[in-house]
Amino acid sequence: MKYRTLGKTNLIVSEVGFGGIPIQRVSQKEANDLIVSLNKNGINFIDTARGYTCSEEYIGKALKETNLRSEFYLATKSMARTYEAMTNDINASLTNLQTDVIDLYQIHNLSSKKDYETLMGDNGAYKALLEAKAAGKIKNIGLTSHSLDFVKTIIDNYPFDTLQFPYNIIERDIEEVFEKAKEKNIGVIVMKPLAGGAIDNARVALKFILNNPNVSVAIPGMAMIAEVEQNASITAGEYNETENEYIEKLILELGNDFCRRCGYCLPCTQGINIPSCFLFEGYYTRYNLKGWAALRYQTLEKTAKDCIECGKCLERCPYHLDIISKLKKVKEVFGK
Repeated sequence: MKYRTLGKTNLIVSEVGFGGIPIQRVSQKEANDLIVSLNKNGINFIDTARGYTCSEEYIGKALKETNLRSEFYLATKSMARTYEAMTNDINASLTNLQTDVIDLYQIHNLSSKKDYETLMGDNGAYKALLEAKAAGKIKNIGLTSHSLDFVKTIIDNYPFDTLQFPYNIIERDIEEVFEKAKEKNIGVIVMKPLAGGAIDNARVALKFILNNPNVSVAIPGMAMIAEVEQNASITAGEYNETENEYIEKLILELGNDFCRRCGYCLPCTQGINIPSCFLFEGYYTRYNLKGWAALRYQTLEKTAKDCIECGKCLERCPYHLDIISKLKKVKEVFGK
């Protein structure tokens, strides 16, 4: 395993980390075994979230029962936007993870200027994060987002230590922002390295990401020891002919049918959060997180069933996706 510095945090992290979404579908015993395997294979960065149902609890108990807490840097995140909600979530994360301090606490999925203003306001979540840092409960503050346009608006005056964003062979539009982040010593965490399961060759997918010197750590989700061992063995390097052919084929096949969650299709005339519909369908069909994905899908005020096929989203999509057909598939998957 090779290691990189996570920006201004100065944490020396394994260039391949552990994404904590798939751990929801294993048992506590299997979670314990995964933690042991991570340590054995040199992976020292774990990312989870308040919203990943039992993920924090599984990881916290596993670290406690294996006595390996000191071997890992822990990152988690919260959707809270207000001071009170973030304070409560930080304390809940500390309890769930069974630790006195969390190495990186991130604002989860911030994608709008309105939410950003709330977050940074007098009664905003950022104030709670600063207080928690001063109290020694957290060490660093990060941000995760799926909106390239939003991140571009704040990167020049970025108040956070890290940025977590989707990046993979298909989704490359963030590269210029990553360059700026590197210049500003902002740690870059790559989520969705396998495009939510759409890319089926982890070796090529991770090699592509690790070839980017602006990336600090990639966090593929893992639920099996075999996945840990495989991913931990992958490093940056040149592609062979077979790998180059695979990449070209992947871009050709997925480039015209892959939602990059850019949000240009919005606002939907019926209020449907189109990218979220596709995101949860991906978790359901490709990650095999059926229960969790269905619950998250049900939280949407409007779903695929509300599509009236007006075609406005088709006009806006820069990738010319057949959004109407894709929403029909979502409706078939979730039954509404």
